[in-house]
Amino acid sequence: MDHTNHVRLAGNELTAEILTGATIYGPGDEKIGTVAHLHGAGPAAQIVIDVGGFLGIGAKPVGVSVGDLDFMRDEDGDVHAVTSWTKDQLKAMPEHRDR
Repeated sequence: MDHTNHVRLAGNELTAEILTGATIYGPGDEKIGTVAHLHGAGPAAQIVIDVGGFLGIGAKPVGVSVGDLDFMRDEDGDVHAVTSWTKDQLKAMPEHRDR
């Protein structure tokens, strides 16, 4: 997917309503996870990504800072993010547990 024409999201768009369910793409433009939910909003939010699994079953949740992802909208208005992390690097992170 060519991200050069995609529009970066503004800080006020980094909300659970907009980001939940967004696909995360790795450095090779492969799908590596989806946004499960957020803690907080805006630039200080923590993003919980479901990595691996099949149809959400068996996925490992990992938490990252919203600043570690580059969120944008494609030509169809769909929100997604890109990161330099690979799926294996995300899987190696500690599992996120809601408290």
